[in-house]
Amino acid sequence: MASHATVQRPSTTTSTSPTLLTTRPHEPKDSTPRVRLEFSLCFPFNIPKTPEAAAARIIRNLSYYRLYYTLFIWIILFITLLPKRKLSLIFLIAMTALTCSFLAVMRLVPADSVVLQYKIIDKRLVLALLVIATMVELIVTRAAIHLFVTLACATPVILVHAVFRVRDDLCVEEEASAAGELVPLIKNTEPKLSDSV
Repeated sequence: MASHATVQRPSTTTSTSPTLLTTRPHEPKDSTPRVRLEFSLCFPFNIPKTPEAAAARIIRNLSYYRLYYTLFIWIILFITLLPKRKLSLIFLIAMTALTCSFLAVMRLVPADSVVLQYKIIDKRLVLALLVIATMVELIVTRAAIHLFVTLACATPVILVHAVFRVRDDLCVEEEASAAGELVPLIKNTEPKLSDSV
């Protein structure tokens, strides 16, 4: 690295005063090493190195993208029911409205309320019951084949996405994911002392 301590510039003006060597006060001094920032860019899809890393990635992605996966299945089911199964479609929309209303009410309830504190209403249990009720309604209205075809087509796509997708925050390195270690996006590297001399 070049030294920035003193800079000498020739004077182009014709004056009677001698030219002085000056240091610039706004330039940093070489006494402290500079910090270099290295950015690591990752492609959002890659192959896991071990089966354990694949299982950890599936679990992590299923919990992280669960809303998107649910919407993906719901849209496919909605499209398959649209041409011929109007009654099943009405039941699906009604159960979706009921589920969204339940989730909105649960968001309005404070976290320290008696209902949530003593687990009088467990959100996961109610959502599981709503999913089961929706499946029963679809089977009763003779739309079971649509439901099973939708699940058979959407589940492999979701699993492939969950296996190959790397999270957007780019802080989890695959080798360290099973151990729970986090790797930052920006790595600070300081130059060696031999570089600054």
